[in-house]
This record gives sequence, structure tokens and C-alpha cells, in this order.
Amino acid sequence: MTTRLIASTRESTGKTSIALALARLARERGASVGYMKPKGTRLQSNVGKTLDADPMLARELLELDGELHDLEPIVYSPTFVESAIRGRETAEDLRDRLETAHEALTTDTTELFVEGADSIWTGGVVDLTDPDIADLFDADVTLLATYEQARDIDDVIAAADAFGDRFDGVIFNGVPDGRYDDVESDVASFLERRGIPVRGVLPRLPELAGVSVEELADELGASLLVEPATDGQARVIERFLVGAMSGETALSHFRRTKDAAVITGGDRADLQTAALDAPGVKAIVLTGGYEPSGAVLGKAAERGIPVLLVNADTLTTVERAESVVRSGRVRDEATVDRMQALLTEHADVDAILD
Repeated sequence: MTTRLIASTRESTGKTSIALALARLARERGASVGYMKPKGTRLQSNVGKTLDADPMLARELLELDGELHDLEPIVYSPTFVESAIRGRETAEDLRDRLETAHEALTTDTTELFVEGADSIWTGGVVDLTDPDIADLFDADVTLLATYEQARDIDDVIAAADAFGDRFDGVIFNGVPDGRYDDVESDVASFLERRGIPVRGVLPRLPELAGVSVEELADELGASLLVEPATDGQARVIERFLVGAMSGETALSHFRRTKDAAVITGGDRADLQTAALDAPGVKAIVLTGGYEPSGAVLGKAAERGIPVLLVNADTLTTVERAESVVRSGRVRDEATVDRMQALLTEHADVDAILD
């Protein structure tokens, strides 16, 4: 039986989709697969009463029989961390809990895929960082990393050192077009010389990097005043712009971006109009519960730009919207299908699963 830990240098590197895609690829090769997320960090509440969606999605897509409390033994919420600091959660008890869950999930399994936390160092307060868990489970480790600037390689080298002999290689995910050739050639060669195998370089796909307008509306609890255009093109939001300047200044700013949603007060008709004139703006989110004028709604409908209305203030809405994108959205089988295809085409799956 093999346990494989899918770890990450930072949050939102695609751990869930890659872990599930690798599990399905292993199953295609005849393995009996399982899934586990020892420390649940994608929470819906601070008190830890709500499990995140990843284990539930894994159980559905991989057709697992495991209990959710085994798939996610620790809900790593702020309340949990505070309890650990006060001594109400001990490392020894938690290790016993993890070992019990690991044993339950590997009884009839030949390949267990373990999803790491948002950082390899999460869990240090109870001595259960990802390197600690790799040792506890005797796991091989595949690291996921992004590449936006050259010093991102520092994190890869540090992670490889932390995992030691258990480290099996790195997959770069979501690499922008302008960086792809550099990563595939210079960066990969450099790391290979350092004894760090590069198992794959996956290109950045907008539909995997952002959030759809419908998902954003659902997460924000927004009303759709103008529906997205029905032209067959997906409206994927990757970034957010705050409309808090003059309309003239805003238009120049908005025109320099792409795949963005503008978040502004519902009473700022000048900013709403500027956003509608910028080709890179894919949606407008209006805050404060103020509905815009009929002229703005008519222009948005004409151009097929969805308009969302929320009751929250602008700052709260921006924080919530950015957390939605950072969370690395994996909500359905189609996302995992796409990642499975990317791994097959751009990664050495045989080496990863060997």
C-alpha cells in the first residue's frame, strides 16, 4: 500500500483537483484508491462545525465508502488553533486520531492520496505540519508550486529540504504563457541539477484559475440584475477592481485589466458606466443594496455584462470575493476531468505514480 501526499508551497495551487485527478489515473491503472485530507482548512465557519467541500467531492467522484470523519479527521479552524494553544488539543491525541483514520482508509486500498494543507507549515501549533504527516504516514510527497517570479523557486527548494528523502518531485501548476518556456527549460534544468525532479509543467487555463459569474453570485449571496450573455462564452473572473475613484480616472484604470469584476457602490453611476466601457471587465458587483439606474442596466444588458447586487458594503464584498478566487474552486467533475487531461498531456504521470 502506498500513501501519496500532495503538498503545496502556497494556497490555491490546485491540490484538490490534482489529487483527485491522480487518484482517478491510478484507478485506471488498476489501483484501489482512497483519499484523505488530514487538516481541513477550507471552512465555512470559524468554529469548525462545518467540514469543507473537498472530502465530500472526493467521496463522490472516487465512489468512496469512507466516513467523512476519517476523510477529514481534523477541522483546522481558528477555534481549533485557540484550543491547541490553551492545551485542549494535544499532538499525541491528534496523531492517534490521524493514525486511526489512516488505518481505516487503507484497509482495502492500494493507493491513498492525501491532500496537504494550504501551506506545508500549517499545523505547526500541534506538530502536524505536512512534513510531520508525511513521516507519520510513511508517505511519498509530490509538491505543487506556482511560478510568477524567479524567487518562487526558493519555496520549492525549502520544501524539498523539509520533506527530505520522502520528496518525489514538483509539479508547476497554472504557469502563465509568458513564463511557460522558462519553467520548462531553465527552471526545470536548474532544479534537476539540485536533485529536485520536475514531474510536470501545467499551463494556466482561465477556467481553472478563476470563478464563474454564477459561482461568484452564489458565494456572495448576490441578486443577478442582469444575466450573463448567452453566447456560449464562459465568464470567468480572475481578479477584482474596486471602484472608488473618479469616473474618468477609473476608465483608464479599468481598460488596463482583463477578466475582472468591478466592485463599487450601487450609487456610483459614473463608475458603473466606465466599467461598461472597458473590454476587460466581465461583471459589475454593486454594493450597499442600491440598484443602479435603468440606463446602466440597459447598457449592461445590451453588452451582455452581468450585474450583481449585494447588501454588504464594498470592503466586505471585496474581501469575500477575493477569498472565493483564492480558495481554488473545485466544485464538480468537469474541473477534475480537465485537470486529468492536463496531467496526461503535460506531466510524467508514470513517474508520479510509480
